[in-house]
Amino acid sequence: MTAALQRLVRKKSVEGPELPGKPFGADVDACFTEALTLCRELGFETTDLDRYIGWCEIGSGDEMVAVLGHLDVVPEGEGWHHPPYGAEIVDGRFFGRGAIDDKGPVVASLFALKAIRDLNIPLRRRVRLLFGLNEETNDRDVFYYRDHGGEIPVLGFTPDGEYPLINGEKGILNESYAVQLHQTGAWKLVSVRGGVAGNVVPDYACAELTAPAGASLPAAAHITCTAIPGGWKVEADGVSAHGSHPEQGQNAIGRLALYLEQLPLEGDARKAVAFLAETLGMDPYGERLLGHRLEDDLSGPMSCNLGLIEGDETHLWVKLNYRYPVTKTVDDCAPVVKAAFEAAGWALDRSVHKQKLYYPEQTPLVQALLGVYRDATGDRSAPKCIGGGTYAKVLPNTVAFGPLFDGDPVTEHQPDEFIDLDRLVQNAQIIAQAVVKLANLPLE
Repeated sequence: MTAALQRLVRKKSVEGPELPGKPFGADVDACFTEALTLCRELGFETTDLDRYIGWCEIGSGDEMVAVLGHLDVVPEGEGWHHPPYGAEIVDGRFFGRGAIDDKGPVVASLFALKAIRDLNIPLRRRVRLLFGLNEETNDRDVFYYRDHGGEIPVLGFTPDGEYPLINGEKGILNESYAVQLHQTGAWKLVSVRGGVAGNVVPDYACAELTAPAGASLPAAAHITCTAIPGGWKVEADGVSAHGSHPEQGQNAIGRLALYLEQLPLEGDARKAVAFLAETLGMDPYGERLLGHRLEDDLSGPMSCNLGLIEGDETHLWVKLNYRYPVTKTVDDCAPVVKAAFEAAGWALDRSVHKQKLYYPEQTPLVQALLGVYRDATGDRSAPKCIGGGTYAKVLPNTVAFGPLFDGDPVTEHQPDEFIDLDRLVQNAQIIAQAVVKLANLPLE
């Protein structure tokens, strides 16, 4: 199992430009090929749906249970002490991008199915392990599956969340905005960049500016200013975190905007920087953007992450990732956000909305998976609502189940991502039990 995971992690699978027959780019496609090859080596037949998604299956029957994982990963970013695609094992920990999100759980699921098959455990339903390829961006893989006749499971789960089980997921909006700049004065923005993905709190952002000869810049914590020909380079450091929990990080783009706001920029540049600094800044909840905190008792406050920025002398472009509570609606936040940006001169470039998800605890699917987890661990914890978005939002009759246990370090989307090898094995055992339970669960 460890060797199989090494094969997948060593295949960098960050989404790239679409190519003929490779909708998510060459790197994702190569990892997909490796996964299908691994399945065939283990004796599974595989299906490839136009290179958008693939699967292997065990069992027979008219109905199907789905286990849905993904092979794509977010960019590696900076700050690693272990090679992000080296698949190193140190002191019982497996390091690499995708180790916990989500290649480790995919491999655990594959070997769970292999064990069930090899032991000839009876199943009343087929079990399909789906290999997703676009979870980290827009779920185009699963949408393609649904739109092209992919079978909908009667029950299922995605091992891409937390234990004991995720029965609620906040609604997610990924929005990009742009503003044109007509700069005047001696102080001008020349370039701005920061962030690696909309759903990752940026740990670095920088800007280059022209400045009058002899001009100096004020000192500030976590800010580095370097003189360059004709001006200055300003670098802001932050702390990376998953975009569903921006309060666990420090947003370098927000920090950069707060610093640039102190400088004597003029005209459009000053207005644009002031908006980012005063309305977003390093606020992880979007309170200043909305004018209040949007929250509920089940899932907590709305989260808001300014994940990407790029620009030059003539424009700025940003990507915002925000997530609203499970008892609220998109109308409670999206119109307010759009109005705030437009009032400051920004235009909406693109908006992608993933609806919220909520399954009551009494649902048979939730009860069945909770029972499996509790029998395996003795932990009687209640299911959770989260800010993260999983495939459960786009494939009906599924919830997120594992792989993280309460108290485990959260390293997904961060440097030195890892999975403990004993957790990898434990996940495989729980997944196997869950598959057998769902494949034989009576439904009215």
